[in-house]
Amino acid sequence: MTVSQRPQRSGRRRRRGEQVMVPRAEFQSYYGRPVIKAPSWAAPDIAGYFFLGGLAGAGSVLAAGAHLTGRTTTATALKVSSLGAISLSAAALIHDLGRPGRFANMLRVFKPTSPMSVGSWLLSVYGPAAGAAAASAVTGRLPRLGGAATGAAALLGPAVATYTGVLAADTAVPAWHGAHRELPYLFGASATAAAAGMALAVGPTGENAPARCAAGLAALADAAVEKAGERRLGMVAETWKEGRAGNLLRAARVLTAAGGLGAVAFGGRRGPAIASGLALLAGSACTRFGVFAAGVASAKDPKYTVVPQRERLDDEEVGEEGV
Repeated sequence: MTVSQRPQRSGRRRRRGEQVMVPRAEFQSYYGRPVIKAPSWAAPDIAGYFFLGGLAGAGSVLAAGAHLTGRTTTATALKVSSLGAISLSAAALIHDLGRPGRFANMLRVFKPTSPMSVGSWLLSVYGPAAGAAAASAVTGRLPRLGGAATGAAALLGPAVATYTGVLAADTAVPAWHGAHRELPYLFGASATAAAAGMALAVGPTGENAPARCAAGLAALADAAVEKAGERRLGMVAETWKEGRAGNLLRAARVLTAAGGLGAVAFGGRRGPAIASGLALLAGSACTRFGVFAAGVASAKDPKYTVVPQRERLDDEEVGEEGV
């Protein structure tokens, strides 16, 4: 990164209203090249990993609620879907890493400050719990062990559903890091919508009242958090509105809103419940793939790295003037 002109700081601070004698610094990238390296992650693998992990984690929470309230058919279906989702999620991660040994290497140490390290350990503990819960529910054997596994999966579920948001926000990618406060909540709301959609699609209508409530609340939370993230991103929010990312996120908003409304208003009937559930699942997938695409686009265009830095320096200068 080059600086065409650097303002010289005098020994005293500028007084309010005093004109700046040196032009403001203009930042440019070297020959217009990207300032940071774009993520090397493959979209089908990592965006799919984001979506499937969220579906699994939130599904375990809903499964535990259904288990405790006697909604056995829905509980069993959600336990099986969570096991399938976390298995596919781990497979997608390992495929992106290139070989299984690299995932095992991440378990050699535990680093609380590393979202990837924490996430790897979460998957390694959550997966067996989800598997034991599903196996017990399907076979009817060892119900006490199955109940304990269901509770353990539910306790770990929120972290499994949201840690990928922390993982993405911990990078230097402008469209992810700029929304570091909102991204985990967005992933959590999207995961809840997906899990509620799964419950609506596979569970009987007589047992889906909690899923209908969760779908409506998740749809509202998803819309609110996405708007808050866009406000925080400033001009970088363009990457959430344009190109492939914009198309995916617009589709996500329509599908999630339609699914949430359909679940609340018409989820008591089998056909509308299935349609609403599928819409929620598709909306959640579009959200993850859209956020992923926005991150890649923001890393490739240097203005989304350079201009926010310049705006931050301007804010610092305004703060000095007020001293």
